[in-house]
Amino acid sequence: MPYDNRRGGLRRSRGHRRSRDRGQVAIEYLGFLPILIIVAMAGVQLGLIAYTAQQAGTAARAGARSASLDEAAGPACTVAVSGWLAGRTDCGESGGGDEVTVTATITIPSIVPGWDFGQARKTATMPVDH
Repeated sequence: MPYDNRRGGLRRSRGHRRSRDRGQVAIEYLGFLPILIIVAMAGVQLGLIAYTAQQAGTAARAGARSASLDEAAGPACTVAVSGWLAGRTDCGESGGGDEVTVTATITIPSIVPGWDFGQARKTATMPVDH
């Protein structure tokens, strides 16, 4: 250790103290890491919910467009959504007279196993093309 003339004794170098504190930051980061992971997973899940709702709206409009032309709504609904959501998509057709209504329902995927976020359900109505 270097000798300090001003105090008349040995002094500790600042570098020694900083090297001991360096591990504290790593421990604090490891403690905060689970919170960061939970917040990130919540953000991804909210994105999945919004994306699924948007895809349900697209499926309902495509199905209603198809049904208004006297074609089956189901295949048009399934083709209109992303491939990985197609197996979760169900479309129902109703109506009569001058308009047709199609309701698309898609089960919302979950990134946390065991959690159920329900279904996104959107409806579209279009006039029947005679």
